[in-house]
Amino acid sequence: MPGLKAAEQPTFYFIGVTTGQSSIMRVFPKWAEILGINALIRGIDLPLHAPVEDYRRTTRFLKEDPLSLGALVTTHKLDLYQACRDMFDRIDPYAKKLAEVSSLSKQNGAFCAHAKDPISSGLALESFVPPGFWADHGGEVLLLGAGGSSLAMSLYFSQERFGENVPRRITIANRSEGRLKSAAAALQGLNKKIDFRFLPCPTPMDNDRLIAALPPYSLVVNATGLGKDAPGSPTTEAVSYPENSLVWEINYRGDLIFMYQAEAQKKAKNLHVENGWNYFIHGWTQVIAEVFHITIDRQMLERLSDLAKD
Repeated sequence: MPGLKAAEQPTFYFIGVTTGQSSIMRVFPKWAEILGINALIRGIDLPLHAPVEDYRRTTRFLKEDPLSLGALVTTHKLDLYQACRDMFDRIDPYAKKLAEVSSLSKQNGAFCAHAKDPISSGLALESFVPPGFWADHGGEVLLLGAGGSSLAMSLYFSQERFGENVPRRITIANRSEGRLKSAAAALQGLNKKIDFRFLPCPTPMDNDRLIAALPPYSLVVNATGLGKDAPGSPTTEAVSYPENSLVWEINYRGDLIFMYQAEAQKKAKNLHVENGWNYFIHGWTQVIAEVFHITIDRQMLERLSDLAKD
């Protein structure tokens, strides 16, 4: 991994795989000006499932460097937490429950780990899932990928405050069984009204079969990283969606083949196909608010989103 140099002025970091390709590198300076933030943004690229020492070296640098204020973590949320949890002074309840970290920040001398995805994914879902959708139609949720995003969405859907308006079943499908076992352990006993399944699906054809078996009015989410962190799609061109369903590609950049495969059936199946733009906006603004100790209200959120689109 590249060397980490001490920051010469207040700096905010983005820990990912291909951070230089993200719009945030161009957007953040404009956001900072509007929000009154005096800080630079820098990317730290690590390969998928990087060596433990790379995660610890990165975390140690952020913790000890005075002008390094914090970071947003994407893709590496689970791996970084597992490698570095002993290095955090404070860990929020979501991070403990999900064993992941998406936000690193400093507060009154403490180095803090937060999992913001249950909040940001929930806000994104609420922007396109109709009110009462689950209670009215009895659909299911299929989460492709067993990483941090899928765990966060499961936690969001399982909140008792939703009463009967929860999916009757949430299925998490993943290529490797190790991730499925850790996901099952993290989500055990969340909500008795929801049937959780954890299924190994090593090929896109396996995912196609799961999607075809879903009832109408279901939700299918690409949370695999395919289409952004790696090329391709977790489904094939032969995928067949249930009618009146929601399809969410949580990425907003990359080849987005998964999204285009769904859009090809949009009219015939009456699908709502959503990209990851709102998730991107909520994910970043939640972490920025934490790192810089500011409040971002709805009006400011809309202004930041419009600026990013421009």
